[in-house]
Amino acid sequence: MQMLMPEPQIYVERTLALIKPDVIDKEEEIEEIILRSGFTIVQKRKLQLSPEQCSNFYADQYGKMFFPNLTAYMSSGPLVAMVLARHCAISYWKELIGPSNSIKAKETHPDSLRAIYGTDDLRNAVHGSLRFSSAEREIRFMFPEVILEPIQVGQAAKDYLNLYVNPTLLAGLTALCKHKPADPLIWLADWLIEHNPNKPRLQHDVTVEEP
Repeated sequence: MQMLMPEPQIYVERTLALIKPDVIDKEEEIEEIILRSGFTIVQKRKLQLSPEQCSNFYADQYGKMFFPNLTAYMSSGPLVAMVLARHCAISYWKELIGPSNSIKAKETHPDSLRAIYGTDDLRNAVHGSLRFSSAEREIRFMFPEVILEPIQVGQAAKDYLNLYVNPTLLAGLTALCKHKPADPLIWLADWLIEHNPNKPRLQHDVTVEEP
């Protein structure tokens, strides 16, 4: 009898993308290319880094000849930081942005973002994380509040919903139908907060009288 093996679960990977200061006016064009390439923009923010913050972000480049110019360039104006998600996001994003030197990219990868929007090896339009460890570090740098956990899809996501979400949600909707509040959305939100199974419970001290 042949045993059927379960299909492998695919976890959505995340990577950091930066639109650099000199092409900030091309933000909408670049984002459209990103979305057409199968990525989801999970989080996004526009910010301007100080030279000190740029030094910390590019700490692995410290001591190289171009380091002062790099930090000066990256702090020269606002940039857009994005968390991109898709299967094998890191490698697909690296492929989409092309080689770090925009001049070489124009020759070898003419359809890449750095070939289209970049100028040279410094002003190369966009940044991408090189590997999983750097993606985690860079995402936390730009989005300190983010929780980096695997995003489950397929059967794993269905199992999670069936086990943890649907029972509580069904109970809340049942209670909602019984109470028929004037503002059902606010009522349901309050009910879910109150009946969250993971909500910490306060421990009350109990005084025991001695006989």
